[in-house]
Amino acid sequence: MKLLLTDSGIKNTSINDALVDLLGKPIAESSALCIPTAEYARPGGAGQAWRVVSGREPRAPLCGLGWKSMGVLELTALPSIDEQIWVPMVQETDVMLVDGGDPLYLCYWMRQSGLTDLFPSLRETVYVGVSAGSMVMAPQHRGRLRRLEAGCRWRSNAADS
Repeated sequence: MKLLLTDSGIKNTSINDALVDLLGKPIAESSALCIPTAEYARPGGAGQAWRVVSGREPRAPLCGLGWKSMGVLELTALPSIDEQIWVPMVQETDVMLVDGGDPLYLCYWMRQSGLTDLFPSLRETVYVGVSAGSMVMAPQHRGRLRRLEAGCRWRSNAADS
């Protein structure tokens, strides 16, 4: 997988050029999946997720860049969906746009959903992280996030459901 880790999305020409270089083709010829999962674990997260997915988030541009096709991949839903439905979609996409929010929540659902199991096979896929979406992929944070995850309030609540 090719990583483009940012703090605020495709916000300037330099970052845009880096994305196009990683894709190897124009954005207008590329398919994208937006992953807003990290937004839901904080106040106002549903509204923020909608702004990102709809391309109406000027502070962290992702979905409104003129993609050939755009889908939404909600990680919390994946454990209840047959892998034959969602895995091919992930494998065929050019870029995953992983939004910010709560990095522990995102880390947990990336693993619970099975998405992290696919990462080694996604050699040509571009992963664009914004804030928390970047943190979960940064080598210096990965182990620490997994250790912290065990003490999260939302995790114990989820386990009780």
